[in-house]
Amino acid sequence: MRFRDFYEGKSFSTKRVITTAMVDSFAELTGDKNPVHTDEEFAKNTRFGRRIAHGMLSVGIISAILGNDFPGPGSIYMKQEVKFLKPIFLEEEVKITIEILEKNEEKKRLLVRTTVEKRNGEKAVDGEALLLFTGE
Repeated sequence: MRFRDFYEGKSFSTKRVITTAMVDSFAELTGDKNPVHTDEEFAKNTRFGRRIAHGMLSVGIISAILGNDFPGPGSIYMKQEVKFLKPIFLEEEVKITIEILEKNEEKKRLLVRTTVEKRNGEKAVDGEALLLFTGE
């Protein structure tokens, strides 16, 4: 898409399943092996009762969507503010939504809301990102 095709209020949503393999790979790649993410026995004794995904894994998925799908190739992730509101459990399906809040024509920037929603409608992640668009 071209920059002129984007407007305030335009949004994109997709669903992803946060798999055990994704969480295990994220732990291995980043070194974040907090047992609440990696050890089922440990996690059983936490307030969550089972393993949860890393919050930053969901932000990584948001990054992939911004660079590949919406707005897509030509967008550069400049800034992210994020709140982790609810845990995402392994093998849980979530809906990720990107919504354009502001468009700056002069600087070719987009301010977008980034949300991850659980199947029951609860927000797991809420934030805003600033993007620079380098394409047309």
